[in-house]
Amino acid sequence: MTDSHRPPRKPRVIRVPPAALSARRLSPLRLLVIAIGVLILCGGGWALWKWQSLHSGMPKLPEVADLWQAQREPSIEFIDSKGNTLAVRGPRYGRAITVAELPKHVSQAFIAAEDKRFYEHDGADEAAIARAALSNAAAGETVSGASTITQQLVKNLVLSPRQTMERKAQEITLARQLEKRMTKDEILSLYLNRIYFGAGLYGIDAASRHYFGKAPAELKIHEAALLAALPKAPSKLNLRDNLDGAKSRQLYVLKEMESERFISRQEAAAAREAAITILPAPRYDPQLGYVLDAAAERLAAMLPRVPGDAVVQLTIDPEIQQKTQSLLAARLARDGKASSASQVSALILDRTGRVVALTGGVDYALSPFNRATQSRRQPGSSFKPFVFALALEDGYSPYDVFNDRPITIGKWQPVNYSGEYHGPMTLSEALTRSTNTVAAELGNETSPERVAALAKRFGIASELKPFPSIALGSQEVSLWELVRAYGVFQSGGYRTEPFLIERVTDSRGQVYYEHPASGRERVYAEDLAAEMNAMMMRSVSAPIGTGGRARINGWTVAGKTGTSQESRDAWFIGFTAAYLGGVWVGNDDDTPMKRVTGGALPAELWSGIMEIAHEGRKPEALIGANRAVILDPAAEERITFYRGMAQAFSAASGSSRTASRGGPVQQAE
Repeated sequence: MTDSHRPPRKPRVIRVPPAALSARRLSPLRLLVIAIGVLILCGGGWALWKWQSLHSGMPKLPEVADLWQAQREPSIEFIDSKGNTLAVRGPRYGRAITVAELPKHVSQAFIAAEDKRFYEHDGADEAAIARAALSNAAAGETVSGASTITQQLVKNLVLSPRQTMERKAQEITLARQLEKRMTKDEILSLYLNRIYFGAGLYGIDAASRHYFGKAPAELKIHEAALLAALPKAPSKLNLRDNLDGAKSRQLYVLKEMESERFISRQEAAAAREAAITILPAPRYDPQLGYVLDAAAERLAAMLPRVPGDAVVQLTIDPEIQQKTQSLLAARLARDGKASSASQVSALILDRTGRVVALTGGVDYALSPFNRATQSRRQPGSSFKPFVFALALEDGYSPYDVFNDRPITIGKWQPVNYSGEYHGPMTLSEALTRSTNTVAAELGNETSPERVAALAKRFGIASELKPFPSIALGSQEVSLWELVRAYGVFQSGGYRTEPFLIERVTDSRGQVYYEHPASGRERVYAEDLAAEMNAMMMRSVSAPIGTGGRARINGWTVAGKTGTSQESRDAWFIGFTAAYLGGVWVGNDDDTPMKRVTGGALPAELWSGIMEIAHEGRKPEALIGANRAVILDPAAEERITFYRGMAQAFSAASGSSRTASRGGPVQQAE
């Protein structure tokens, strides 16, 4: 039979036994296991997602060295040469200490108050977290945070203070990372140095010194417990505002210290009864503001990055500074109204350039503008020494004779302050009398451009235009740079660089800057500086000198007065072998004073503040003092004789210049 005639096949049926069917059905138990497995997988996935979300954006733990500077509000502590605090701008950061430097009861007080298992956990205390969770649940609010000391460090130095689950998770993670980088003692030391104690005080050193007036190594048990009470609520428990509240917390700390067997029952009882004396908040001299502003400005220019806890050692002598400021303010209050003078500034340097005292005005609170460093005014005749210094450099002699008479330089006709003329006189006498006509002629002969260049070389930083009137001090300069330029004379020809900052460190003692002890640059010949000093000594000591009121008992003084047009500015700049300084008197609005000259009020003020600076010092010889033989009567007699001859020569020739260098009057040694 062919295939086409075969009958169709019936479908084949496979029969499954009933037992096999029952084995393939899912039992409730299996369904439950599967459901639990799915829930575990979903829960684990959710937990992983939640964990990752809690740690998303978590900051990286800084290097250990950076933790000392992290989250610091900028602060500058100014100290004197002995380490005494002059002022603090910003919060007060104490000096860095280590746990090893402290008595055991100090660190134990903080452990008892904040983290009893500090030396046992790995940065986070699970048992404490569990207890805190139960306490919070029972209270219905957050009453306990269970943060370890390590977590508190991380929260304060790395994370934000927001109380969220995300921050808490990150805090725990970072705390455990920190425990792997630092030892327990290092962590506790960092904590004690960075914790806030209220009243703007950070670190146990600052708190100990400002609350108790002692170093933290000297703290007694009751004092340590009181400080350990503060980190929980430093602003609320401020010892100067809420001592009773802080003492209540102190009792808790002492109880916990006894419970942990850090102290005995007897020690705890004695500490509870111990008297507590809190020092009043320190008061700093507000008039130091002029000094501090100037120092802060120089600090920013000196360092590319100022540490957040900068400790700046100033050159200021606190006693001289305070006495100087008081004298100037009192004198101007007494005489200012009669003379129509409302402001004063002063600067004193020692011979190395250290700023010993700086006064920028009468009252910093009323006007912080610093008239010693920021103000530029016409120096008047106090600029003349630079003209005479250039003349000596060009070969002129103090004994060369010029004729004091009316002169014209271009369209300019300089006149003397008194309106009188004295005829022929030596350069020395011209500087002593502060004769304008001779100075103007001398400046014109040596050239205004070169006068400006010499002043720049000596330390004048302000722009100086080469007008003929530069010889009479028509170009505006600051007191700071004028005193600096006079330092060339005092030092015998070396340029003086005034400095206000001796050293800059941070609270850990790391040095950021130290004033270099490098040599000074010579900008003028020593013998010429000696001759200039001899002439400027005569300005103070000679009867005809304009600076007679600037004398200091027992000391040789050299200097020069200065008065601008209509007495808008009055100056005295001078020096001894020990100190160099200047005084300016005037008005901020540039209004004229009532005929105040540099030889009157400024010279008297200069003498007064220099008497303060020189108190207790043995007089020293000033460079050029041996050349003051110019005051010898015999020398004066020869000059008088030569002056008569010069007058005859002047009348015959019609020249104002009546003698050339190398004439019959020779320099006396």
